[in-house]
This record gives sequence, structure tokens and C-alpha cells, in this order.
Amino acid sequence: MAGRIVEGDVVVIRYEGPKGGPGMREMLTPTSAISGMGLSSSVALLTDGRFSGATKGPAVGHVSPEAASGGPIALIAEGDSVTVDIDAGALTLNISADEFAARGSAWMPRAPRVTSGVLARYAKLVSSADKGAVLS
Repeated sequence: MAGRIVEGDVVVIRYEGPKGGPGMREMLTPTSAISGMGLSSSVALLTDGRFSGATKGPAVGHVSPEAASGGPIALIAEGDSVTVDIDAGALTLNISADEFAARGSAWMPRAPRVTSGVLARYAKLVSSADKGAVLS
């Protein structure tokens, strides 16, 4: 909303997957904001969260493994190039293997948003979105 998102950007929203959310919040608000700024055809949204049928513009969701599990989406930094191959179901972070390893080694899981009750149990035991986001 501050005008820092410009044509050609990819907005990355992470820690919204089954474990990180917990529970995969819907991403209609961010896509609506992008659309409201007139950028729905020139800005993409990449998330481990989910989308409904009302999403407008280029959007990739349900990224697995999610950021809360240390998936590549957790390692994306400002200015990185990311390739999305829809047919192969692949997300590639276009950095060197050494940089990828360094970021992976430095990554630390976030403290859980919810620490007690049913949602805490869910976050602790849930499978990845590509496995159905079910308790294991």
C-alpha cells in the first residue's frame, strides 16, 4: 500500500501454510490489494498460503514444502530471481548452490504463532499441503 510494489515484482508471502499459519489462511486480501493498485496483470503473488476462486492475477499458492518447514520459499531474499514451472510443479530459487546452502544453514524455524490448544497441536502434527495438510 506504500507504493513499493511495482510492475514486474513478485510478492512473496510465507509462513501461511498448514504449519506456519497454522491452517492456510486465504490470500484474497493481498491479491485484492495488488489488483486495487492496478497491478493485477503485472505483479505476481507467491505463497505457501491458499487461494479461493476469487483470486485475480498471476498467483502461485500451496507452495510445498512450506516456509515453516524450511522449504525454499523460506530462503527467498529481496531481489532474488525465482522460476515457477507450472507443468513440472517446481519452484526454483535462482541462486548458486553455495548461497542456497548458506541460507539453508542459517535458517531457523520461527517460534509457533499458537502455543496451546487445538491449533498448536495441528501446527505440530500437520503434513505438507501437497500431502493434504492432514494430521499425521
